[in-house]
Order: sequence, then structure tokens, then C-alpha cells
Amino acid sequence: MREIVLATRNPGKLAEMGEIAAEYGIRLLPLPDAVALPPETGTTYLENARTKARAGFAATGRPVLADDSGIEVDFLSGSPGVYSARFSGEGATDASNNALLLARLGDTRRRSGRYRAVLVLTSSEGEWTAQDVWEGEILKESRGQGGFGYDPLFFVPELGLTAAELSRIEKSRHSHRGKALRRLLSLLAESGA
Repeated sequence: MREIVLATRNPGKLAEMGEIAAEYGIRLLPLPDAVALPPETGTTYLENARTKARAGFAATGRPVLADDSGIEVDFLSGSPGVYSARFSGEGATDASNNALLLARLGDTRRRSGRYRAVLVLTSSEGEWTAQDVWEGEILKESRGQGGFGYDPLFFVPELGLTAAELSRIEKSRHSHRGKALRRLLSLLAESGA
């Protein structure tokens, strides 16, 4: 089985993405503790994902997959976007980010938004990128115990559930990250790399 390092410290991402990668005969490995992730200082998801993938590859010499993703809320002109993980400032947590998002939305009825993910795979054989989105709405209160990030607030109308109420398998089938990862791994397989 081919092995690829995933440039994240988020165990939820590793578990979700690892299940998808296994469908393609790939085992995702956690980033070694000794490897420091560069700060996300880019102004686009692609910049941040590429920086992490290239830094991980330089440090490990192994193929490295990195992603940058965020939630884009229409009422907030696409914010928090690329700043989603640190929306509520230094030391941000999922709870503080969610609380700030709810405060910024207030009672508005315009609650549409989307998750966006951009993935980059860097190896000695080249670099591949893929992206996708997941459309939904932001609820006024959290629902569900699964997932991470903004998942308890992200409602998917066609499923009638939040991302936090979906099983990991259901989430990976519908999510921005799951769709982007399948697209990237298909490109990798087609290239013969």
C-alpha cells in the first residue's frame, strides 16, 4: 500500500481523509511530531495548502498531502474564508469560532454559505491540486456531536442534517474535503504517479 504523509495536526481530518485514501490503496500517515507546520499566512487556500505540502515534503522526503479549507458565509461577504481556523483570533478554538460566527450573523435570515477545500499533493514526481465546495446554511444554534470546526452549525438542506450529525462515511461522501480528495487521488491515479 502506498503511503502519503498528511500535513495536519487535526486527528479528525486524518481519520476522515484516511478512510477515503484507503479506497485508492493509499495509507495516510500522520505528520511526524518533529516536523513543524509553517504558519498559514497566505491570502488564498491554495497558497496555504501548497506551503504546507512543500514544507512537509522538504522535511520528510516523502509525498505530502496538505489542505486548506474554510467556511464562506454569504452574509459576511465570504468571511471567514481562508481565516476560518483563526476567525476568533490567536488561540482560537472551534467553540470560540462558532460563537463569533453566530454573533456576526445575529438574526439575519440570509444564512447561506459553503465549505471550500483546496488540496495539494507534493512529491518527487510532481504536484497535484484539487478543490471542491459543499453548499449549506448556517444554523442559529449547534446540532450534533460529530465532526469538527463549524460542522455543528453547517446545515445541509438536502440531507436535513448538520455536518456534525452525519456519520463519518456520510460526511466524506458529501463534504468539500471528501470530494476534493477523491478528485485529487483520481488525478494521481490517471497520471500513473
